[in-house]
Amino acid sequence: MLFVSWNVNGIRAARTKGLLQWLDRSRPDVLGLQEIKARPEQLGADLLEEHGYHVVWNPAQRPGYSGVATFSRTEPDEVELGFGIERFDVEGRVIGSRHGKVWFYNVYFPNGGAGDERLQYKLEFYEALREHLNARVARRQKVIVAGDWNTAHREIDLARPGPNRKISGFMPIECDTLDLWFQDGWIDSFRHFHPDRAGAYSWWSMRAGSRERNVGWRIDYQVVSKNLAKDLESAAIWPEVPGSDHCPIALELGA
Repeated sequence: MLFVSWNVNGIRAARTKGLLQWLDRSRPDVLGLQEIKARPEQLGADLLEEHGYHVVWNPAQRPGYSGVATFSRTEPDEVELGFGIERFDVEGRVIGSRHGKVWFYNVYFPNGGAGDERLQYKLEFYEALREHLNARVARRQKVIVAGDWNTAHREIDLARPGPNRKISGFMPIECDTLDLWFQDGWIDSFRHFHPDRAGAYSWWSMRAGSRERNVGWRIDYQVVSKNLAKDLESAAIWPEVPGSDHCPIALELGA
């Protein structure tokens, strides 16, 4: 199965930039979109149904903000909207969907750049979701956590680590909080296959020339529970795909 994750920075804008044509070409089995910034009633039939995918929507309560959507070629066996903590769930950041034996969590992790309060919110979100999903793994369930994590894990994961050490997205406290996932046995699927690959980024500033010069950050991940390790076939970043300030990331699982 091919799992793809993409922060589209507005699904309506992405549609005008070729989202549905790309979907028709790439044909993932499961696609998680983050930062959709829309509610289903604001969308036309082309996004709702004409592409032939089943879609689960979880928009934020606040209009034009956040939100996630999961597309799948077949209807999920189970669906979980949010993860049971209201102050996180109102922002429309999480969809869990089960596809056979695999739970796919499509997550838009908070950005901590709007001050200390939002940074604390981000860190608490990380911890609460980790506890929730660790409980799933303890029940021997297989889990993928895909999305925009809004943190570059290591220096290799951004073009200019030094100047950004005090910027949210690469602050030590954020990297340390992300580290706890890997200490618990979660696997960064891209680094599993490409442990030393530099220059592999998934987000670029909108400043002129950042993407062309590849001055970017790797902040989009598909992290998998350790009981999925033997099923991993490949992981990739697709920077050639336009349409957002992020690019899609892909994970392939074997049978």
